Amino acid sequence: MQKILITGTAGFIGFHLARALLAAGHSVHGYDGMTPYYDVRLKEQRHAILKAMPGFAATEAMLEDMPTLTRVAEAFAPDAIIHLAAQAGVRYSLTHPRSYIETNFTGSFNVLEIAKALRVKHLMIASTSSVYGANPEMPFHETDRTDHPLTVYAATKKAVESLAHSYAHLWGLPVTLFRFFTVYGSWGRPDLAYFKFTRAILEGEPIDVYNRGELWRDFTAVDDLVEGLTRLIPLAPPAPGARPAPVEGDSLSPVAPWRVVNIGNSDKIHLMDFIRTLEALLGRKAILNLLPMQPGDVPATWADCALLERLTGFRPRTDLATGLQPFVDWYREYTRT
Repeated sequence: MQKILITGTAGFIGFHLARALLAAGHSVHGYDGMTPYYDVRLKEQRHAILKAMPGFAATEAMLEDMPTLTRVAEAFAPDAIIHLAAQAGVRYSLTHPRSYIETNFTGSFNVLEIAKALRVKHLMIASTSSVYGANPEMPFHETDRTDHPLTVYAATKKAVESLAHSYAHLWGLPVTLFRFFTVYGSWGRPDLAYFKFTRAILEGEPIDVYNRGELWRDFTAVDDLVEGLTRLIPLAPPAPGARPAPVEGDSLSPVAPWRVVNIGNSDKIHLMDFIRTLEALLGRKAILNLLPMQPGDVPATWADCALLERLTGFRPRTDLATGLQPFVDWYREYTRT
């Protein structure tokens, strides 16, 4: 069993990952700033569930607070760090760019410094499918160029990928970046489309459908994402001088123990099909407010997850209706209380 420091444990993905690792017997120390980007009460409820599980402790502080982050990390002495905390939201970055620089870049720099100082066995950092930006070739491969991000959010994530590579090269720090693709599930973020769609449909309000529904997304069930992350923890990228036979399609850097891995469902689903699936599960029709494309948005995302499968033996395969049902059940129960 390992000691794992996770940033962002009060967040959607961090909560699910921490709960799975605790259930498997690992020790987890969570670190979360509890920012008011959305209702803090939801974050507090997630943390309360984790605090009831053996092996969990948490610190509520910002990543920019280097003295506190240092004190916590040195006392816990983690084997691995999984850095999930970030200022999220593509559209929010259009109006609040500074928060992305401070949290996503400066905060990630602090995590890299901590990982370097403690010489952790594996640093895993959340990136995003948004880094593929204007790339028209799909499905997206980890080895594709990502030189044209379309939002400040995507640009900060791309910058962190590059910064992490320099740390891996200069100090031999094993780093895996994982790129998420439209994750959904219970205890999700209220700002995400599926959450907002569900609330509006149940309340008889219109939902905003951008690009008049002509969007495709690689929807990924959170449990699949957690499974992929859990399997990647023991697979720290090897240093250049200590590598076995190459893995086909690997994104492993030629000069550093650094790798990028997509985690998606390897399928692109039309937004209107997503809405129809949600309607069927809720038993109600949506009122559509068809709108033009949002600035910074992309028409489609689609992950190639062959590398994840070659490395871990696992590929996300949860179909949309199966994955959405637990969220719908949770949402009904959560809003009833």
